[in-house]
Order: sequence, then C-alpha cells, then structure tokens
Amino acid sequence: MYKVAIPSYKRAETLRKKTLETLRRGKVPASKIFVFVANEQERKEYERVLPKELYNRIIVGVKGITNQRIFIKDFFNEGEEIVSVDDDVEELLRLSGDDFVKVRNVNKFFEDAFKRLKKEGLFIWGIYPVRNAFFMKNSNKPITTGLKFIIGTLYGFIVRHDKSLEPSKKIESKEDYEQSMLYFMRDGGVLRFNHITVKTKFFAKGGLGEEKGRFEANKKAAEYLQKTYPQYVSIFHRKSGMTEIRLRDGSSKTKKKKQKREKKTRKKLE
Repeated sequence: MYKVAIPSYKRAETLRKKTLETLRRGKVPASKIFVFVANEQERKEYERVLPKELYNRIIVGVKGITNQRIFIKDFFNEGEEIVSVDDDVEELLRLSGDDFVKVRNVNKFFEDAFKRLKKEGLFIWGIYPVRNAFFMKNSNKPITTGLKFIIGTLYGFIVRHDKSLEPSKKIESKEDYEQSMLYFMRDGGVLRFNHITVKTKFFAKGGLGEEKGRFEANKKAAEYLQKTYPQYVSIFHRKSGMTEIRLRDGSSKTKKKKQKREKKTRKKLE
C-alpha cells in the first residue's frame, strides 16, 4: 500500500487549495498523506492552515528540495511505496485524443502505477513532464521503460536506503534529472506514463524549489550533469538564454541490464 509524501515550504495555503484538494477529489485517503516541512515554525503554520481531515501527519524535515527528498526517502521503511508530489498540483490529466481529461480516481492510478512498476521489475515511475498534448501525442509509446526524465513534480518510488541513488547536493536545480539517471543506471530502466501529466504552475513564488538566480543555477547544474554523465546528457539553450539538458540512452551497459530485466520479466509471465 502506497503513501503520499508532500514536501512544502512557505506554501500552506497553496497546499490546502491545490494538492490536498486534488488528492481529496481523487479519492486518496487522508491516512496515506504525509506533509514534510522545513522547521518547527513551519509546522505550526501548516497545522494552523491545513484541515486535519485532509492529511495524516506533518513532519519536520529539512530545508532545500534535494535535502528534503533525501530526508523523505530515509524517513520511510525499506520497500515502502511512496508517491512524492509537489504542493501546487491542481489536477492529474490523461491524454485522450487531442485533449485532456481529468484523472478522477487518482487513488486507483497510484495503485495501478505501482503494480506496473513491480511487473517491470523497476523502482521509480513518473509522468510526462509538460502539459502539451501535441508533444504527448507524438511520443513513441504511452508507457516506456527507457531513459526518460522523471520530473519531481509527481513520481512514485519503492524505498531503498541506498546512498548511490541520491542526487548530488552540489547543485541547486535539476536534481530530478540526476535522480532519473541514477535509477536508470542502477536498474536498467525507469517507468514513465507518457499519457499522464499534471496541471501546475512551474517556478511559482515560494516553495522548496524557488531559486532567485535560476539562470545561473540551471547553467551550473547542466554543466555538472554533462560532465558527470556525458553518455546521457547534452546541453541546449532556450531562446530566453536558460540552460537546459536533454537525456539520451547512450550506455551499452544499461541496455544490457534492461535486456536482462526484460528477459526475467518474460519468464515470470510465462
């Protein structure tokens, strides 16, 4: 049975109106929901703002999105199924033809996602990173297990207390890109639902991921990732000048792991 972990910082009202309401409408039991805040002062504020019937516990973790996600992983027991979701998710959406429809039973989607994850023999699943019907429609398959970006906005994982799966604390952005690569290298694949996405406002004011020097932080992170994982990462620049990266499956070693995993999965199904 999965649990939901929500890292949040200085956005109690946003969390109440958006993610908690999305989960409530989506039939996710409040008993499954754990909110992680940065300090005692934040805990008191969140307890004041959030209706108790919408969550299970508020837990004091640490400040900083990378540190908080590592804290969350270590907080739960080995083998537990965890859905990590940001505090400003307004809707889960499924691509239907050229348009989107709401995922009304979010609880069932989470349960089915972990069933598929275990079937594939993998440890992390994610969704399409942008709400763009054209891109989603033209992606190769609705569900893939190759190297894809697992965005930190909403993803699920099976807990392993393994330091080698933790993104570097040297960079202040793109930690979810590094996490995607670390899981891929370890397991030979990551599971992504390319027909599922979310409605949210990226880079909104406040929150654990807020960064005033975003251009410089992105540049530093992109250069670090390209240097550290040259077989997977290429750099490009948006018209705004923002430095971004693309992932590519360029490792024969991980491809062999993937083939071995797929062969093992086939035997289980026979």
